[in-house]
Amino acid sequence: MSGDVKNNAAKNRYELTVGDATAVVEYEKRDGAIVFTHTEVPESMAGQGVGSALARGALEDARSSGRKVVPVCPFMAKYIQRHPEYQDLVDADGGPST
Repeated sequence: MSGDVKNNAAKNRYELTVGDATAVVEYEKRDGAIVFTHTEVPESMAGQGVGSALARGALEDARSSGRKVVPVCPFMAKYIQRHPEYQDLVDADGGPST
């Protein structure tokens, strides 16, 4: 799997394109935090680590921009739960905990 996670701010989503397929994690910005609302990985990309790469890229971007995250999306919440290095990014007052 190769490709770079891009923040498509015009569409409020992070994207990872591999070949002709694009996986996305949609977000909203609220009160200085990024609220992850939905993740979608095309079936053709399943089982290749694309979802994990997308989550990692989105979380690293949040970290570099100094924003907290609110993982409303179950995929993102589970990813953060499994990766303690990102748990410090979770906005404890902004939504569901991991």
